Amino acid sequence: MLALLSWWTAVVVCIAQTTTTDADSLLEGQRVGEVTVVGRQTFREVIPSQTLKGKDLERLSTHNVADALRYFSGIQLKDYGGVGGVKTVDVRSMGSNHLGIYYDGVQLGNAQNGQIDLAQFSLDNMEEVTLYNGQKSSIGQSASDFGNASSIYLRTRVPFFPDGERERWRTRVKYGSSDMLRASVLWERRLSDRLVMSANGEVLTASGKYKFRYHRTAQDGTTAWDTTATRQNGDIHAERVELNLHGRLDEGSWSVKAYLYNSERGIPGAIVNNVWKRGERQADLNTFGQAHWHKNLTELLSTRWTAKYAFYDTHYTNRDETTLPVDNRYLQKELYVSTANVMDLVKDRWSVALSYDFRWNHLNSDIFRFTPPTRLSNLVAFATAANLPHVKLQGSLLASIIHDKVQGGKFKGQTHWTPALFVNVYPWQNRVLSVRAFVKRSFRMPTFNDLYYTDLGNASLRPETAMQWDLGVVLDKRFTTGWLRNVKLQADGYINRVNDKIIAYPKGQQFRWTMLNLGKVDIKGVDVEAEATLEPVHDWLITARVQYTYQDARDVTDERDAYYRDQIPYIPWHSGSAILGLHHRQWDFNYSFIYAGERYNAQENTPYNHMQPWYTSDLSLMYGFSVGKTLWRLTLEVNNVFDQNYDVIANYPMPGRNFGVSAELRF
Repeated sequence: MLALLSWWTAVVVCIAQTTTTDADSLLEGQRVGEVTVVGRQTFREVIPSQTLKGKDLERLSTHNVADALRYFSGIQLKDYGGVGGVKTVDVRSMGSNHLGIYYDGVQLGNAQNGQIDLAQFSLDNMEEVTLYNGQKSSIGQSASDFGNASSIYLRTRVPFFPDGERERWRTRVKYGSSDMLRASVLWERRLSDRLVMSANGEVLTASGKYKFRYHRTAQDGTTAWDTTATRQNGDIHAERVELNLHGRLDEGSWSVKAYLYNSERGIPGAIVNNVWKRGERQADLNTFGQAHWHKNLTELLSTRWTAKYAFYDTHYTNRDETTLPVDNRYLQKELYVSTANVMDLVKDRWSVALSYDFRWNHLNSDIFRFTPPTRLSNLVAFATAANLPHVKLQGSLLASIIHDKVQGGKFKGQTHWTPALFVNVYPWQNRVLSVRAFVKRSFRMPTFNDLYYTDLGNASLRPETAMQWDLGVVLDKRFTTGWLRNVKLQADGYINRVNDKIIAYPKGQQFRWTMLNLGKVDIKGVDVEAEATLEPVHDWLITARVQYTYQDARDVTDERDAYYRDQIPYIPWHSGSAILGLHHRQWDFNYSFIYAGERYNAQENTPYNHMQPWYTSDLSLMYGFSVGKTLWRLTLEVNNVFDQNYDVIANYPMPGRNFGVSAELRF
C-alpha cells in the first residue's frame, strides 16, 4: 500500500486536471441557485445528466433522497412503506448493486449486501441530486466512478457568505401524519477568508401507523380478503449529525466531513397469511469520516486525493412467536484511499487521466458459524477526453483487481476489465442540439452475503457482467425575449444485457436457499424528459418537468423455464412523473404526479402475480416572508391527494392520503 502511494506521489507531478469541481468553484464565490458566476467552461461533459437542485428539492413534498429520485426517468424505487421504511433504487432494470451512490464525491459502500438505504439521507442540507447513466462525464474522478452502470451524486451545501457576513442559522420543524415529527438545525460560519464550516443536525420520530386497505382476489376471481387495518411496527427514531470544513488554497481546495446516523426502527413486514404485525426490529449506527484535497500544480497539471474510513453497526432482532428468535449484530468496516490526476496534452482540446483507488472491507457478525470475510480492492483507471468543434469524446478503461479471503484462509484474486466509450455530436455551433451515444461494459462483485452467508452463500459465484448501449438526443434552448424562458427535451433509447445474474434458489428445505449464477436478462428501454420555464406576466413564473420511461426487461435464462422471456419482477412497462410549479412573489404552489404501470411481483407473469398500475398526486403550498432580518417560510402539503390504495412491493401497503405542515426560520 505504501509503495503504491509513493509511486502515485511521483506520478502526480506530471499528470493533472485543469478544471475544478463544482464544490471547488463554490469556494471561489459561486453559489448554485443564488449567484451566477461566469467562469471557464469545462469541455469534459459528454453525457448530460438528470439533476434536481436546491430550489427544486425544496418545492417537492419529499423527505429524503429516495423520494426525490422518483422524479428521474429510468428509475424504479423499491419502497417498503412508511416514514422509516427501507428504500432502494434500481436504474434501467440493472439491479441496485450496479448503481454507485456518491456523497460529496465519495462512494457510499456496503460490502455486506450491496444495498444503500437512501431513506437515511435527508434533503435538509442537500444542494443537488444528480443521476448519470453510464458514468459521470468527467475524467478527473476516482477509479471507482468508472466502474458503475449508473451513478447518483449527492452534493451538500457549501457555505457562501457575502462581504461582511460571518454567520448564518437555519432551523426547520415539520409535523405530519403517522405522528411524524422532524426537526433540524443548520449552522454555517466563516472562520476566515479561506475557511468556512457548517454543522447540521436532525431528529426524526414517527409512530409509522397509517390506515390501509387490504384487498386480494383469488385465482377464480372471487374476493379472498377485503378489509381495512392499521399498519403496525413501522415506528422510527433517528438522529443525524454532520460536520463540514471547507478550505480554499491557491489554485486548489480541501474539505473534511464527519457523519453520524443513528436509528432504531421497526420493520413492518409483509401482510400475508392474516398476519398484521411483525416482531422485527433494526438498529443502525453508521459513521464515517472523509477528507478531500485538490490542487492545480500548473496551468495544465493538477491532482486530487480522497480518504475515508467508515464503520457500520447493524443490530437485527426478530421476536415473532411463529419463528425462531433472532438476535444478530453485523459490524462492517471500510478504509478507502483514492487519487485522480489529469493532464492536458492540448489545452482545452485533449486531456488524459490516471486514477487509482484502494478499498479495504471487513465484515464480522455474532451469527453462529459465521466466518469473517475481508476484501481488498485495487482499481486503476485510464481515461481520455477530446473536445473538437462539433464532437466531444470520452473513453476509459478500468482494471479492477479484487482479493477476498475468509478468516484462516488465503486471499483469492480476480481481475476484471471494464471499457467505455462516450460520444456527443453537436451539429451546429451554438450546441442547442446534440446527439449522444455510449457503449460500456460493467460488472458487480457478489456481496459478502451472496458468498459467505451461513446456509445461503456460494463461494464460487462469478460476478455479474453487463453490456450497455445508449443512443440519445438533447435539445436545450434558452430565450432572452418572450414568455418562454427555456425549454429542454431529451430522449434516450438503450439496450442492456446482463449475464451471470446472481439469483437465489431453494435447495430442498423451506428456509434454506443457495445462490447460483443462472440468470440472463435482456433489457430494452426508452427514457424521455421535458422541462420548460415560462414567465407569462411579470412576477409570475411557471416551471414544468415531465418524464416518461418504457422498459422491456425479459428473463432469457433458460428456454425450459416457465417464465422464459417473461418481464422480470417489479419492472413496469410504462412509468412516469410530472412536476408543475407556480411561483408569484412570496408564494409557491407545486403539484407532483407519479405513475407506475402494470407489472408482476414474481418471475412467472401469471394473473395471480399481476399488480395493478398505481399513481399518486401531491400538493404543496409555501409562503415566505421576513420580519426584520429574519426570513420565514411556512409550508402545507397534502400527499396522495386522491387516497389511492397501492403497493410498490407486494403485500407492503403504502400510506393513503397524508398531511404535513412545516415552518422554517433563517437568520
